[in-house]
Amino acid sequence: MSLPDGDRSQVILLGASRFAHAEALPAVPEVRLNVTDLAASFTDGTYGIVPPANCVSFVDDDSLPTLGRRLRAVAVQAKDLLLIYYAGHGLKAGPRHELYLAMYETDPEDPNFGALKYDVLREIVIRSPARVKVIILDCCFSGTALDGELSGAAESLVTQLNVEGCCLLTSSQADKVALVLPGERHTAFTERLLEVLSEGVPTEDEFLTFDAVYRAVEERLTARNLPTPIGRGSRTASSLFLARNRGSSAAVAAACRLRFDQAETLVGEGQWPAALEVLRSVEAEQTRLHGADHEETLRTRRLAAHAVGAAGDPREASHLLQDILELETRSGLGPDNAEHLRTRQYLAVNLGEAGARNDAVAMLRVLLPDRRRLLGPDHEDTLRTQHMLARNVALLGARAEAEALLREIVHSASPGTPAHDWALSDLTDLLEASR
Repeated sequence: MSLPDGDRSQVILLGASRFAHAEALPAVPEVRLNVTDLAASFTDGTYGIVPPANCVSFVDDDSLPTLGRRLRAVAVQAKDLLLIYYAGHGLKAGPRHELYLAMYETDPEDPNFGALKYDVLREIVIRSPARVKVIILDCCFSGTALDGELSGAAESLVTQLNVEGCCLLTSSQADKVALVLPGERHTAFTERLLEVLSEGVPTEDEFLTFDAVYRAVEERLTARNLPTPIGRGSRTASSLFLARNRGSSAAVAAACRLRFDQAETLVGEGQWPAALEVLRSVEAEQTRLHGADHEETLRTRRLAAHAVGAAGDPREASHLLQDILELETRSGLGPDNAEHLRTRQYLAVNLGEAGARNDAVAMLRVLLPDRRRLLGPDHEDTLRTQHMLARNVALLGARAEAEALLREIVHSASPGTPAHDWALSDLTDLLEASR
């Protein structure tokens, strides 16, 4: 499943912010901002679902016949997704408690000739060739016909929908409940809807389904003790991808960091192939999320390349690390950067293991004073570099230099630490071989 095909989809945003019968239907100026900001969200170049040309807004239209023709004209163009949103006042009238969407000329005592009847909107939706339809209503169901039975009214509205392949999301607010909270830019329901679309949800899911949007909006409304919205979807329509999840990046990045830590634990246990498998997976995610040259991606690439060598292919590891070293140099990482120092260490180790001892020694002779200067002579990383230099010069025949380097480590490092024990073991082997 993927996002709707924007070029074959249509978004229609309806709003009524002012009314001729203002004593019964107070103005809701925030509705204009609802429509404006939803249009910006749905047409966002990165996170939106349709191009600007496929998102139309109708706010405070005072001619129902003209509005009806325009709605039909847009709806029939939708082949993949048709999304219709309305914000304003909702009225329930007649013996069947039918829903009307208030417009400028609406008379709440007789909405038949001045309000958009929901059945008319429903017919427009039914006749659309769109594969999936979504209706979002941000309105209260006011009027004496409701009789305070909010739940029954909402369920009745869901029954009225009855459109195959369609989702309905409604604010389902009760009579006399304020549409706007003090200090907020939008009506209460749309404020939360826009928060979800603009912030996303903290999951690793790249896309937000209709159900995910509904649950997130419901959670935010409930947290403010606002009326619970109603969300319904027929068959698989409720799993429709409605937006890109802006919150997924942070969640994926956090999960990648956790998995990197797990790989480091495997490295510490000497389980290099298992660590490499984890690191390659993390690298793929980070490259998709950040790019190949992001600092977190490079950190993973660096350890993964080193793991390639430790798992048995130091020559390939050397090539990978050389590429990383060049990339770091081009990006401006200087010789004093801790991660750059680590890349140089890994490259020198793998060059030596691949048989290029002279190249490894040349690198380590430059790296060792850099680490002594930046970290101090007794730092674990400094001693590790000194140990690698000692090993490689020993293999090249410079046993006296190797012995001096190893004795210095044994003298400086605390007994029981890896640096001390490794150096003491190699020094013992070197002395025995010289006898």
